[in-house]
Amino acid sequence: MPLTIEYEGTLYRPPSEGNSLILQATIGCSWNECSFCAMYREKRFRVRRIEELAAEIEAARDQLGATVRKVFLADGDALIAKASYLHAILDLLRTAFPRLRRVSCYASPQALQIRTVDEMSALREAGLTQYYLGVESGHDTVLERMQKGVDAAEMIRVANKAKDAGIKLSTMILLGAGGAELSLEHARESGRVISAIDPRFVSTLVVTPVAGTPLGDDAERGDFVPMDPIALTHELREFVAHTDVSGAVFRSNHASNYLPLGGTLPKDKARIVETLDAVLNAPDAAPFTPEQFRGL
Repeated sequence: MPLTIEYEGTLYRPPSEGNSLILQATIGCSWNECSFCAMYREKRFRVRRIEELAAEIEAARDQLGATVRKVFLADGDALIAKASYLHAILDLLRTAFPRLRRVSCYASPQALQIRTVDEMSALREAGLTQYYLGVESGHDTVLERMQKGVDAAEMIRVANKAKDAGIKLSTMILLGAGGAELSLEHARESGRVISAIDPRFVSTLVVTPVAGTPLGDDAERGDFVPMDPIALTHELREFVAHTDVSGAVFRSNHASNYLPLGGTLPKDKARIVETLDAVLNAPDAAPFTPEQFRGL
């Protein structure tokens, strides 16, 4: 019998968690103010009862047994739950799945503000080893428009708290978030911030106005105009060129991207920049993903 877990509302997870067991430790997002994000607007944020999680973990153990090696704690802000609650979940997971290698979750800047380095270090030792952090931009004006709730300096500070705790960080930048007006400044400042954070993983997504969000409303009024693939390629090129990290896996293969690319920075930086320059020099031959195959 296939495993059935009753998820509340639409479920979201990073692309790299496609083979993970996904548990909704929290419902929704405690911040839920980002102007571009529609993922949790229909949900009231709450932390689920540990008894509910225990029952789901037991069911997963009975049906999947030792095959579970990765677990993703949804929804958008599991890290903001009390440390004692997260430890209880991790205890249950370690007992149920002896081959468990990684537990991960999204981390909002607001959650990183309240978590201490010692708390995150203890949670890492218990198994919660990777966070997905939506940096979105390194430009303060863009961050304000995106309603992230922090500026670039604070984003760097809280991300480095996680780094100090030994957490692997997977960071995301939103291409096109500054519009044509701030495109290059957004790209270069985002490179600066990612360099200061020095994460293990870096990915880019293309911002897409969604109905029912403030950004969607802006686009409907004509106050926000999505950028075309060539302008986004130029922005991506500037971002990569201005990113200096010690060793990070780079991906632009999210479904929203027009130009899937990948590599390791800094080893593949020159190659990626050269590839983007070639696209900009011959845009008519560019292998852009057709619009109908792109997604949010």
